[in-house]
This record gives sequence, C-alpha cells and structure tokens, in this order.
Amino acid sequence: MTYAETINYLFNVAPLFQNIGQGAYKEGLSNTYALDEHFGHPHKAYQTIHVAGTNGKGSCSHTIAAILQEAGYKVGLYTSPHLVDFRERIRVNGEMISEQRVIDFVEQERDFFEPLYPSFFELSTALAFVHFKEQKVDVAVIEVGLGGRLDCTNIISPIASIITNISFDHTQFLGSTLPQIAGEKAGIIKKGVPVVIGETNGHPEVKEVFLQKAIEVNSPIIFADETDEVTSYADMTTGGKSYQTASFGTIEGTLGGDCQVYNTSTILNAIKVLRRQGLSISDEQVRNGFLHVCQSTGLMGRWQHINEAPLTVCDTGHNVGGIQYITQQLRHTPHNRMHIVIGMVGDKDVRGSLSLFPKDATYYFTQATVKRAMPATQIRELGESLGLHGEAYPTVGEAYQCAVSQANPDDLIFVGGSSFIVADFLSTEKDAHK
Repeated sequence: MTYAETINYLFNVAPLFQNIGQGAYKEGLSNTYALDEHFGHPHKAYQTIHVAGTNGKGSCSHTIAAILQEAGYKVGLYTSPHLVDFRERIRVNGEMISEQRVIDFVEQERDFFEPLYPSFFELSTALAFVHFKEQKVDVAVIEVGLGGRLDCTNIISPIASIITNISFDHTQFLGSTLPQIAGEKAGIIKKGVPVVIGETNGHPEVKEVFLQKAIEVNSPIIFADETDEVTSYADMTTGGKSYQTASFGTIEGTLGGDCQVYNTSTILNAIKVLRRQGLSISDEQVRNGFLHVCQSTGLMGRWQHINEAPLTVCDTGHNVGGIQYITQQLRHTPHNRMHIVIGMVGDKDVRGSLSLFPKDATYYFTQATVKRAMPATQIRELGESLGLHGEAYPTVGEAYQCAVSQANPDDLIFVGGSSFIVADFLSTEKDAHK
C-alpha cells in the first residue's frame, strides 16, 4: 500500500469523527484495552502529561512540548484533529511520524484490529503510543480527543493532568450543563496525580466538580486563574504577546490569540507542577519554548498570520467559548474593512457562534470538505437572519479568493469558524505555493 492508500483505508475502515460526527463515537474503552494489551502497554514505557479541556488544549499541549524539548527531553506529542496531514497528530520532537511507519502499522496489524471495528481515533491513539515507545521518548504530551472519562487516551497514568477550561461543545456526548461536561473532563484526574485547572469561567458549580473529584482521589489541585502568575500582557508588533509573569520574568509568546493569556497562565502553573514532579526545566527554557512553539512543534491555525497586506489570519476556534475570544480580537485588530470567510459543522451551536460576529463585515459563507459541514447556502441564510451579509461559495478556496479580490491592503481577512475550514484553507495555500 502507498501512504495515500493507507490513509484512505484508515478513513474508510474506521469511523472518522471529523467526517461523520456522532456515528464515529464509540462509548467505552473495551477496544482501547484490547489494543493496549496487544501492543504490550506501550504508554508505560515513558512518562506522560494528560491535557483535556473544551478550548486551548492544543495550544497548551504544543507549548508544553516545546518547553520540554528546549529542556533537552525527547518529547512525544499526540494531538487532534490534523489540519493538512494525518501525521501531524503524532510527533517526536516536532517531527511527524514517517509515512512508512503508518503504512507498516496498518499492513502488519490489520488482521488483529479489523475484527474489533475500532474507531479512527482508537487506532491513531494505539499507533501514537507504540511509536513513542519505539522512539524511546522521555515524556509524551497526550491531548484528550473528546471529553476525558471515556476517551481512549485515559488509560495512561500521567505525572500531571491539565484541564484548560469548560465550555459547551459535544453536548450530545458530554452533557447539556457545564457541571456535566466538567464531570466528564474531570475523569482524567488520577489518584495522587496533581491537576491544573486553567479556567472555571466564574462558575462555582464547575469548580466544585473538580474539587470534589480531586478530594475523592487525593489529587493536589491548582486553579490557574486564581494564582496571578500572569501579572500583565501586551500585544507585540510581530503578532504575538508579551507577558509579565510572577515567576518567569518577561515571556514573549509567538501565539497571538487573546485566549492565549489564559493558556499561558495554565501552562506556567503546569510547568511548576512538572518541576515538582522531577522534571528539570529552567526559566530560560520556558521562555524559549513560548517563543519557538510553532517551529518546534509544527503548530498551525492559532491566530496564524498568513499575509500582511491585507492582514490575513486563520484560527481553528469552533465553538461559542473559543469564538468569543476571536470576535473580541477581530474588533480590536486595526483594519479598514473586514472580510470574514466562514463555515461551520452542523452539530455545533452555529447560531450562538454566528451571533458573536460583527455585523459590519463582508461575509463569504462556505463549507469544508467533510460530511458534517453545514451547507454554505444554509449557513448564509442563518447568517443573514442575524444581520451578517454576504454570498455563499461551494469551497473554501473560492470563498477566500473572492475575499482577496475584494480586499484592499489595509483590510483584514479572517478565515475560520471550524477546524475543517482552516484545514481546507491551509491545504489550498500549500497547493498554491508548490
């Protein structure tokens, strides 16, 4: 099999959540335990850090990995979803797993896993854990796929757990209230393992869920938003942010989204926990990790600058909790006119998200190349009902090209609404520069 054939096989033999949503969700860990047993419990060969949360877990995972790389550790990083290439999900010191290793995994193991009817995520998690053992990593940063309690990454025994925040997303699986969602994510808190909670968003009932779980399993707990670790911050001309911190001096962060202020507080509190857990990490290595996170780990799609004239930015924020930060930032980013290329998937709170966007922008409604995508004409109708005016385009590339043709150098173009919109956009940009 070629790599393309292998990926096509994986996408078709195993239900892929990003394509079909709820139909790909497999409750329970029976398949995960079977795969783990078959491969000899590979995750026990290295230390792990577990990262959950509604928003921000990707940025936190990548930044922590970058800091650990700066500290001289060999670091595995497992995240999802991918944007351009499946191999983005599985990295060692920033380097993606090889195409040949993915091919070999499928060819050598398909006789075992096909009778299990595993999900795509169950297979990719097993491959990641095996790859990290083969590469003899010192530590792996493992991002939860969905929720926490029943997520197939939850078989690990980490040295630290991190829950970035709680917001409404995947309510069909995790519950319709914030405490219910918090309860699912609190499922990653392990006996005696310290946990850092990034934000409780001013919801005492959410905080109580985490407190009770931590007490139940005797887990030391830190609420990062109560620590005042980040004392002040400012936007930099490079698009990132500069932070004054209580423990690490001045930190210059490459990631520029407003949500990164909360992520930074979460990360710094996590680093202090990791030091107490025995990892050797200097203040300078922390600062370098923040500064070089994208080049060290391959992170994309977080308030990512694509062009400067007109300023073109993409961001993978895809639910109300994430988009509220994006729309705040759009409003205070200097521009003459604003052009917004947007699409979403139908199982999100599309109306709630769209209602946050500015009404004085020109909209280019579109749809990603996944089955869950809301049709461009449908999202345009919904947008129009909320006072957002524009046309519908069948592909992200066509929508973006129209925005470029209508934008002046001092305008702002934003591309987002869904990880899959950003994925299609970055793929289009990659093809255009070949």
